[in-house]
Amino acid sequence: MEARKVKTEHPFTMFEYLVPRAPDAIIALMQQCKADTNPDKIDLGVGVYKDASGETSILRAVKKAEKQLWETETTKSYVGIRGNDDFRHSMLHLILGGEAGKIDDALMNRIASSQAAGGSGALRLGAEIIKSAAPDATVWVSTPTWANHIPLISAAGLKMEKYPYYNRETLGVDFDDMLSHLERKAKPGDVVLLHGCCHNPSGADLDPAQWDRLADFLAAQELTPYVDLAYFGLGRGMAEDSYGLRKVVEVCPETIIAASCSKNFALYKERVGLIAIVCKDDTTAAIARSQLGATQRKIISMPPDHGAKLVADILGDAELRAMWVEELTEMRERMRDLRRQLSEALDVQGGAVIAAAVKNQNGMFSTLPLSVDQARKLRSDYSIYMTDSGRINIAGANNENIPRLADAILAVL
Repeated sequence: MEARKVKTEHPFTMFEYLVPRAPDAIIALMQQCKADTNPDKIDLGVGVYKDASGETSILRAVKKAEKQLWETETTKSYVGIRGNDDFRHSMLHLILGGEAGKIDDALMNRIASSQAAGGSGALRLGAEIIKSAAPDATVWVSTPTWANHIPLISAAGLKMEKYPYYNRETLGVDFDDMLSHLERKAKPGDVVLLHGCCHNPSGADLDPAQWDRLADFLAAQELTPYVDLAYFGLGRGMAEDSYGLRKVVEVCPETIIAASCSKNFALYKERVGLIAIVCKDDTTAAIARSQLGATQRKIISMPPDHGAKLVADILGDAELRAMWVEELTEMRERMRDLRRQLSEALDVQGGAVIAAAVKNQNGMFSTLPLSVDQARKLRSDYSIYMTDSGRINIAGANNENIPRLADAILAVL
């Protein structure tokens, strides 16, 4: 009888064929800052809000809502494919209601919405719906834009292009160039991704008059606005920060909205987001709701509820809502004061343009006119951490280190 042959070569293993990926730049920056032993280091890199002590603390309103939830919650069962209904409706009234804080039933009936796993999950859900509805559409993003916009949206299989936005010499928005570029390059049916407020990474926002022009332009060119509202309430104020979104919803027949509660409710790790599609009529909205549910089902099945329930409870309770608005105001005013202080410290010979930009920009971020070498010199020589692009998170500074920060910036410039 012939002996059985024994297979001796190396067995197949699929993971040995994985290709190493470069580490995420922000994560690498965080690790570098953490390893720095300089007690006077300044971390302006990571995009989370920090208080004067450098902590990302839990809001008082959130703490109180969590206590109430712990005392009253009776089940951990799923809440549904599109998430918490109270959360979705409360958020829509909040971001689209303006001073009144409420939208009418006619508009609500035209909206398909779903809870999402943070603002990132909302952006991805929106991209999947665009892919289903208009697979040949191009999504246009600003130059620059949040680093994760392109990976998140292009992963759905959509084509992406860029339009001019931030001028690194004037440190302002090239609005006319933006419209001219889109008029020449974008085709009807394309999607234009817009930062609703507190542009990340530049901090340079459109003013109301520009939003008015942009809304009319998008409608005339048959372009669909996709508004990323990640920092609502942290710029000029809740009404001011939602002006652009409300304007495009008013003028354009369709609008896509991705909203996040990570920053304004400080619910980062709870991953609370909302995707909303404003449709031309009720019938289309009903179809879009079914698409959102089916898409969510195949990605994560059911969204997490804890953070969304907290937001719904805060917005639905007069006392908790007032507490949250007070805390949000404190965060916003602290960052505006830090901008003022840094602007004054930079407003010396050679720093006037930067000083004016820092003061006039909104939210946590500004992009300074620094080269990669200058940004790295700030890290190596001064223990001041920002991205290679020159983006700073103003919330990482405080009253004590602003003078040293300004001196170091001017020194490398």
